[in-house]
Amino acid sequence: MSRLLGSFLIRWLACSLGLWLAAALLSGSVSYGNRLGAMLSAGFILAVINMIIKPLVVLLSLPAVILTLGLFMVVINGLMVLLAAALYAPLQVGNLWAAMVTGIIIGLVNLAVTAIL
Repeated sequence: MSRLLGSFLIRWLACSLGLWLAAALLSGSVSYGNRLGAMLSAGFILAVINMIIKPLVVLLSLPAVILTLGLFMVVINGLMVLLAAALYAPLQVGNLWAAMVTGIIIGLVNLAVTAIL
């Protein structure tokens, strides 16, 4: 049980750091209100979405993922960011392109955090 909790906390940290970095890089398209609590809450919601909903979406869209050699995962990540923005009002994402770039940034931060730990 504690291993699952630790994994979730790392995912939450990576999502929060990725959102912070994306908001800094894409200042006109991604915003969380410049509040630490809003960033952590948005990261939590995104971590829950990525843990529960994303595997189902990937499974349902597996033919598209295979056909595009995995590039459709960028679109799926962007859709998960848009879903988090729809569920949590302080997180504002301008469009699908900004959401896809945010998903890429979060993925890279997650990769870096995982490699460090």
